[in-house]
Amino acid sequence: MTEAPFSFRIDDMLRLTLLAGLCALAVPDSLPAAQAGGQARPPNIIIVCTDDQGYADIGSQGAQGFRTPHLDRLAAEGVRFTDFYVSSPVCSASRAALLTGCYHERVGISGALGPHSTAGLHPEETTIAELCRAQGYATAAVGKWHLGHLPEFLPTNQGFDSYFGLPYSNDMWPQHPGVRHLLPEERLQRWPHLPLIEGTRIIDAEITPQEQEQLTTRYTQKAVGFIRQNRDQPFFLYLAHSQPHVPLFVSANYKGKTERGLYGDVIAEIDWSMGEILKALDTFQISQNTLVLFTSDNGPWLSYGNHGGSAGPLREGKGTCWEGGIRVPFLARWPGRIPAGSVCREPAATIDLLPTIARAIGGTLPKKQLDGKDITPLLTGAPGATSPHAALFFYSGNRELHAVRSGRWKLMLSHSYRLLNGRPGGKGGMPVDYENRAITQPELYDLVADPGETRKCAADHPEVVAALLKKVEAMRVELGDTLTGREGTACRPPGTATR
Repeated sequence: MTEAPFSFRIDDMLRLTLLAGLCALAVPDSLPAAQAGGQARPPNIIIVCTDDQGYADIGSQGAQGFRTPHLDRLAAEGVRFTDFYVSSPVCSASRAALLTGCYHERVGISGALGPHSTAGLHPEETTIAELCRAQGYATAAVGKWHLGHLPEFLPTNQGFDSYFGLPYSNDMWPQHPGVRHLLPEERLQRWPHLPLIEGTRIIDAEITPQEQEQLTTRYTQKAVGFIRQNRDQPFFLYLAHSQPHVPLFVSANYKGKTERGLYGDVIAEIDWSMGEILKALDTFQISQNTLVLFTSDNGPWLSYGNHGGSAGPLREGKGTCWEGGIRVPFLARWPGRIPAGSVCREPAATIDLLPTIARAIGGTLPKKQLDGKDITPLLTGAPGATSPHAALFFYSGNRELHAVRSGRWKLMLSHSYRLLNGRPGGKGGMPVDYENRAITQPELYDLVADPGETRKCAADHPEVVAALLKKVEAMRVELGDTLTGREGTACRPPGTATR
């Protein structure tokens, strides 16, 4: 059911905004603030982001060997996007894009920042948290951060009132299976002890395997506690699970509970966590005024086999710009605003969340250049709504431009990539080695007819290739491409600590 459009004039809306304190303008296809007890209140915002969860790792997109009833409820009560993207198939880069509304190359973040890095998201960049805080929101980050582990880059210096979680991936850890054969001092040279942080203070300097088993539970408790504490005021919650990134850990409540094995158990517990969030919203009677968004930071880590996820019909996975690496689950619910049970097949991306949230809460967009677009019409099912992007671009590696999508077309550019080449992945938490392969000439794919990217069609559509290459060249000028020796004229630096 699509909400009827409003017909107020702009001057009428401005008067209403001043008189009622609205934080969202009631324009056509908008997500207006809910009414509670006759008083206008802007919507709460919740973003749940998992780590390495594949496109097919939710029930509504073909999950096998485990169930996700709470995520399926989210889809049934809201909208499911079939063509939703991250800017990069790697952790730090994709998270920078999600929180800033910019391609990660624009804000200077590439790859996955390690515990020895002195870089982080520049404090002068505007995050969704800062956008919300400027509108009087309470803000909290729970879970994996991975945008700089030094104090000046942690969430409480990036717009969040509070933070609880790990500063980077849970495998950057001296107990990773891949380094257990080394002597303790050699392990620590590669990976220092993994800390648990609250605010900017380390509260547990050496996370153990037993403690990792409890992280999903603890993250969920912190998230629900934040909702409880702030139920009477607008809030923004960013819950970034450390799982199902390897090594996999799950609490005793879910261990051995699914046919899929440990990976399925982990997803089942993440689904439980989503259920606890939804339950809290129902308990405090704020579901109607809360926009809930669910996604993953990139595709599945296929080399880990039974400890990795599934991209379903999509090609390859994490670390590549084939669809399996960059197309991720995306669900959104806001009862009464987003039509229940709807499906959107238009291309959109995590870079679109910041401008879309800005519109929903009446926030002011950053003055610095953004790449994301407002996708409110897609969320609300506005008649005839199409993707606001003329093209989406995908970088990976060391500032390498690997792919571009425009409408139904995707052009894979010349670059090297990794693949399993039909071989199964590893078992028991140990990966198998990838093979390397190179694309030597741009390859065109029709993603509507061929989402699995199995049929090259450049020869049949030379005009499409030419048009896409023009877009690519413009992006190389703007954000660079090390594969062609371009630096980029509009890249901003990351934050760099002087230590």
